[in-house]
Amino acid sequence: MKLYEFICFLLILALGVQGLGDPYKILGIRRSATVQEIRKAYKQLAKVWHPDKNKDPEAETKFVEITQAYELLSDPERRKQFDNFGVTEDPALQKKPDYSHYRRFDPLDDLFGFPGSGFRFHFQDRDITIFHKLSITTRAYENTIVPKSFKTPYLILFYSDWCFTCLQVEPIWKRIIEELEPIGLGIATVHSEHEPLLSRKVGVSGLPYLVMMMEGKPSHYKESLFSVQKVVEFVRSKFPYKLVQPVNDDNVDAFLNGWLDNRIRVLVFEKQEAVRLRYIMMAYYYRDRVAFGFVQLKVKGTEVTVKKYGVPFGTDTLLLFNENTERPVASLSMADIPVKTMQDIINNNKYLLLPRLSSQGMFDALCPPDAGRPRRRLCVVLVSQNTPIHEPARHALRQFAQDSPYGSDRVRFAYVFQERQPEFVGTLTNGQGTPAEPVLHVVIIWRRDTHHIKYEWLHGEWDVSRQQWNETRDQLEATIQRLLHASEALSYEAVVKELIDEHAQGVMTRIINKLLIMAEFLKDSVTKDQLLPAISVVATVLFIVAGGYVMSYLVRMEEESVQEQRRQNRNRKPKDGEAVPPEPSATPMFCQSQQTTSSNNSQLRLHELRAETYNGMVRLLKPGCRTVILLVDNDSRKKLLLAFHKIVWPYRKNKTLMFGYISLERGLDWYKRLLTLSLLEPRELNINPKNCIGTVLSLNGHRKYFCMYHAKHPECSKGKGSKRMVKMTKHFSNSEANAANGAFMGFDTSESDDTETSDLEQGDKQLEEEPLLDKYSNVVFQGNLLDGLPNWLDRLFEGSTHRYYVNYWPDFPPNHHNPQPQHADIEFEDVSPGD
Repeated sequence: MKLYEFICFLLILALGVQGLGDPYKILGIRRSATVQEIRKAYKQLAKVWHPDKNKDPEAETKFVEITQAYELLSDPERRKQFDNFGVTEDPALQKKPDYSHYRRFDPLDDLFGFPGSGFRFHFQDRDITIFHKLSITTRAYENTIVPKSFKTPYLILFYSDWCFTCLQVEPIWKRIIEELEPIGLGIATVHSEHEPLLSRKVGVSGLPYLVMMMEGKPSHYKESLFSVQKVVEFVRSKFPYKLVQPVNDDNVDAFLNGWLDNRIRVLVFEKQEAVRLRYIMMAYYYRDRVAFGFVQLKVKGTEVTVKKYGVPFGTDTLLLFNENTERPVASLSMADIPVKTMQDIINNNKYLLLPRLSSQGMFDALCPPDAGRPRRRLCVVLVSQNTPIHEPARHALRQFAQDSPYGSDRVRFAYVFQERQPEFVGTLTNGQGTPAEPVLHVVIIWRRDTHHIKYEWLHGEWDVSRQQWNETRDQLEATIQRLLHASEALSYEAVVKELIDEHAQGVMTRIINKLLIMAEFLKDSVTKDQLLPAISVVATVLFIVAGGYVMSYLVRMEEESVQEQRRQNRNRKPKDGEAVPPEPSATPMFCQSQQTTSSNNSQLRLHELRAETYNGMVRLLKPGCRTVILLVDNDSRKKLLLAFHKIVWPYRKNKTLMFGYISLERGLDWYKRLLTLSLLEPRELNINPKNCIGTVLSLNGHRKYFCMYHAKHPECSKGKGSKRMVKMTKHFSNSEANAANGAFMGFDTSESDDTETSDLEQGDKQLEEEPLLDKYSNVVFQGNLLDGLPNWLDRLFEGSTHRYYVNYWPDFPPNHHNPQPQHADIEFEDVSPGD
């Protein structure tokens, strides 16, 4: 039975080989035919001899021959064997007999196969050498691919040797190359294991991975790589919007007459509903010089245009126009217009008859530097303005250029708008004897190098009237002929800078393009799993920003309301017998606005520190701001505040300082807690209020420390020096200090301390063993409590005073039990030092 099957197989093979003759003759092509020509011939013959369409008895045999011939010639190895040895058999059929039915052992089946299934990894059928042939390095990517992508888009496939999916994609990648490379798309591959930095830079998340490089930016392909059609659709979708403009009978005139943008016009006629990718590629490559339009054949609304230019219906047609919209300067009609042919036609006609010097690139293309050239190349430039009044002058020079006997390699004609290139035109008019008003004058330029030019103005204005046209034309022709001789010198020389790019995008356009690019990047980079957290983060940031703006707006409104109420209370005159209510004090967060209440700085306000103003005066101070407060009681309030005002008056213009006072009847508990927090080891303290009178505290709310002044403070005592300060600090920080250690701050550990032992009457005990001259030598009276304050303030601003740090600012106790009326903030009028 096995022998019978083998004999039948050989008979079928012999019949198949015998029926296949010369594949080139079967397809009707030459031996040097390309892959595209082979495919085209096969498609045409297959349509004719397909058994479903052709009833000829020989149709089926002919169709099989055509198919076999196509399969042979489309395989590079089989085609090579036929060209060299005349072998038409498939080399795979000449190998050893197939013993696959014996179930040969494959060690990879246990890893990647499925039990009971016929699925196998046939690695011998895949050849990834095509990946290696097209592979590029990081340097080639940055120096070649990225710069070229501004003219030619590139498809880049990332792969590796041990990527099993890459092996399966190999035939699809070959088809992609066959489809897209002939129409001008660049193809490259990157070995991700050899170029890991490039893979991370591009954002490769898996293998195989396909990106499209256009305008220096990669676009990521997310669909299946096993569909050539989806890859082609992906490539088409990445081109700029309306790169090829749809044209019909209604807008064809507007399209062809839009050459004021300094670009020629190309009309593409074809039967398909969507423009073919090859024409989109051409439009992208020449987008700076050519504007493409697409006209669909055999649809309503294009009949007049098709009839006007005599376009055939059976082929694709390309028409190229310059300023003359009635007749194309070049035309081409073919079933498939080759890319090389289109490039040749456009390169020979990519400039208008009279182009405008609208950028440095256009200037370099029309008037290149002549360094090293044996012959001069002149540029004849008409200076005009962007107005229809000057169109006759430009048209006359355009006609002169069209009739000129000189080639484009010797003489170029152009014009320039004075208002758009003022620096360039101004440079040409600096010479002596140049026209004072260069508009409608012609200048002839010879570029020696990139920046140095020689030029000569045509004598007289460019007069195109009937009476003077012949004379003007003859004068220009004679001048050009004279200056083309190398021995003839031009009159003037100048150094020109780069021309302004008139086609550059505006600021808003660039911002919108950046936003679109960012949105495209986020679309390609952010997955669905990352989208929700990203939206959450963005929403949180926006909410915080909006909340901060609302809060600042409310605070500003509240401040304006308080200031308005204060102005009303100040301006309102009280009636007889009516008590004047105290002015509301704004929350003093902003220390720069608290010193004065008038623009001429004639008043200084002292704020009372109480529960209502505590946050603004202490806790909410801005960085760098400090509050200086004086401790008083009801008896000493009037006298000490007046003395305190005189001392701090010179600092009224300092925007970082705020001055106030605290009543010991209200703030004694707060003062006691503040001193307790400043100790290294907190302990219970008993405060003698009388010893606290005249104490001055400098509170830094942001950095949480305070400095202290008191007449009996060792830091403020005269003649003690730094040693006394060091000893005082040690005594103060000692948890086992005696009763005299804290007397200078107004607290004592003795329960029996009262007003009789006050420093005002007896003084404190000496920290150093010094003899007393008499019993009153160490007594400080109320009128002398602030004598050392000016010197202490100087040291405070120098930063040499001792700082007592606290972990937090204690709460200020509300005053619910004190029946006495609250004191308003006090304003003192300007007083001289002699008062």
